[in-house]
Amino acid sequence: MNKPARSLPFIPVAAPSITEREGELAREAALTAWGPGHYAFNARFESMMAQYVGVNHAASLPHATSGLHLALAAAGIGPGDEVIGPDVTWIASMAPISYVGAKPVFVDILPDTWCIDPDAVEAAITPRTKAIIGVDLYGSMCDWQRLRAIADRFKIVLIEDSAEALGSIFDGKKAGSLGDMAVFSFHGSKTITTGEGGMIVTNDDDLFARIQKLRDHGRPPGDRFFQNDEVAFKYKMSSVQAALGVAQMERIETLIAYKRQLFGWYRDRLGYVDGIQLNAEPDLVSNSYWMVTAVPESSFGHDKFSLQAALRNHGIDSRPFFSRLTNLGAFKDHPQSVRPPLCKRSSDLAPTCGINLPSGYGLDENTVDRVCVSLKKILSTPALV
Repeated sequence: MNKPARSLPFIPVAAPSITEREGELAREAALTAWGPGHYAFNARFESMMAQYVGVNHAASLPHATSGLHLALAAAGIGPGDEVIGPDVTWIASMAPISYVGAKPVFVDILPDTWCIDPDAVEAAITPRTKAIIGVDLYGSMCDWQRLRAIADRFKIVLIEDSAEALGSIFDGKKAGSLGDMAVFSFHGSKTITTGEGGMIVTNDDDLFARIQKLRDHGRPPGDRFFQNDEVAFKYKMSSVQAALGVAQMERIETLIAYKRQLFGWYRDRLGYVDGIQLNAEPDLVSNSYWMVTAVPESSFGHDKFSLQAALRNHGIDSRPFFSRLTNLGAFKDHPQSVRPPLCKRSSDLAPTCGINLPSGYGLDENTVDRVCVSLKKILSTPALV
């Protein structure tokens, strides 16, 4: 007889992979990364990230949000400008547009990858459009060929939000190498973690010099005289966080392989179920599957919040598919636009049934089986209204 769910271990939706190596390097940084060696671990982490992604420059930051803020500021975007991005993503992808005083323009997403629709981007461009932010949602990849062509044609900046896609590949190129600038997140739930933290990367020498200055209160790198010539920001990562990042990057291929194996376990159990959509992996793409995402059809009688509640009753944590940003109170009083088409796919997908299933490190195939059995059981019984 199966044990009741309450007697089984609770399954978290995300968990990092931390070994003794992370502890060793963090301790070393705490003891030694001072004075002349204060930036040694940061420089090492940045070099590892730039080499892995395939770019010339990387700067470690407190979080990916600061990276998007710096990207917009470095590109000279400000009041009167418009920046196009997806209507369905985490708010941090679009909030920095307001930080620089520009206007966010929300457009539709694609039905398979859940990433920004290039056709909607092109339809939304005006003479005030200065940048596009493409979000590699849940490890999926935007259609970067189309977005690059659009950005080049209209001479606007292309920013890649790869916060959730470290290790994903589009047409042989790593996530983070496809925009003029790109950002990563190292939050505790991400593919690699520094607790909190982020990175901005670019191949552009001039943009990188501007980023370096803006992230350190408006003074150039190496300045020892504190003669700031503009008001800027304080966006740096600590050496202890960077040391954690070094240890994580030493195992990056193993971590990505685990994420792909984990998705394979879910696909084997849910991929054949009519009415459930899982993360896509189109031609040219290798998905790192940061979060395994399931989108059941509304005909099952559940929305994402009832699914979360039911899974929790089975001892399983989950997260809701991101909501439409234009439906959030956060943007109620902010200047913003929704451009044609009126985000029909966003309306159909985001508020309904999508959830992120447990996707952390340390799960085994039996645990995934438990999650899938519970999900299918829940979907077989419509939620109480």
